[in-house]
Amino acid sequence: MSRSRWVSLMSIGAFWGALLSMAWAADPVRVGVMDQQLVIEKSKAGKRALEELKAYSTTRQKIINSDDQELKELEQAIQDGKLSETAKQDKQNQFQSKLEAYQRRLADFNREIQQKQREMVTEYAKKVQDAAQAVAQKEGYIAVIDRGNEALIKIVIYHQPGLDVTEQVVKEFDRQNK
Repeated sequence: MSRSRWVSLMSIGAFWGALLSMAWAADPVRVGVMDQQLVIEKSKAGKRALEELKAYSTTRQKIINSDDQELKELEQAIQDGKLSETAKQDKQNQFQSKLEAYQRRLADFNREIQQKQREMVTEYAKKVQDAAQAVAQKEGYIAVIDRGNEALIKIVIYHQPGLDVTEQVVKEFDRQNK
């Protein structure tokens, strides 16, 4: 038997030994589950952050809608049969210039919104982790696992309802993030 295989077998044996010793210990092993996304959606601070992100996105969308309307009006003006060939060419040049600016702005806004979303997820994941840790320590859990949800990756396939600490984490999250 090779040395690396021997080390792998020993590691696996040690892991199972540790699990069995926890199972035989006097205190039961307690693990909780939660839905991190739900914590953000239900907490006061999370709702505020989501509303701010929505307002930021809505403001950008209004600018895009205004640009879109301006492009439609220019397009209609180009279609107007009463324009001279020179005026029509000027309108087409104006349309092309505004279209390019519109596309750049749309791409910039999309990048900005995605960046804000990433920043929010990073910031709030840490805050949710802190709240979950506080609940775990207070309630005696050795771990709290994000169970995921149908929209994202579902991590926990099954758990007893009594193990779900989402509501407790929401309360702790609100307490920590007033």
